[in-house]
Amino acid sequence: MAPSPQSFEQARIIIVMGVSSSGKSTVGAALGRALHAPFLDGDKYHPEANVEKMRAGIPLTDDDRWPWLEALAAALKEAAEKKKGVAVGACSALKKAYRDFITEKAGEPVLFVYLDGSREVIAERMAKRNHEYMPTSLLESQFATLEVPDPAVENVMVVPVTDPVNRIVTTVTGSLGHLKSFKRWQ
Repeated sequence: MAPSPQSFEQARIIIVMGVSSSGKSTVGAALGRALHAPFLDGDKYHPEANVEKMRAGIPLTDDDRWPWLEALAAALKEAAEKKKGVAVGACSALKKAYRDFITEKAGEPVLFVYLDGSREVIAERMAKRNHEYMPTSLLESQFATLEVPDPAVENVMVVPVTDPVNRIVTTVTGSLGHLKSFKRWQ
């Protein structure tokens, strides 16, 4: 279910969000390529202390996440200002407070693309991948922290993780009327 076009008409920062192994980086990179926009993977903005905690199987706290979210929001804003006015990021953004914080720090509307998937589908994906520091033991903490975004009150587009990447990209780009000038593939 997509929000009304008015709710993200001005968004030039797009964040692909969801729990670990939902496909954020894959979808975000594909969306960045489709929009000819920079893609920033949120994992690269974690301080080393966060990485070490996760590597040890310790879930992050809110206090761990605020500096990470602030760094990512600043980098996305800077990238959008430099590159054609649009930037794409990947970030778990599990809580509404995190999404609000990112939007506040960006200083402008942000469209969140929520990759919605069941525990079973995500667990299967997680078991098949080898992440540098995210062990499968943290999956439950991801779902426990997740506050599913509500398109009625948040600037979010919900897409199923089971859709092929190209369909997700087409769904998202097809809803970004204000970015049509970047759609060279049409």
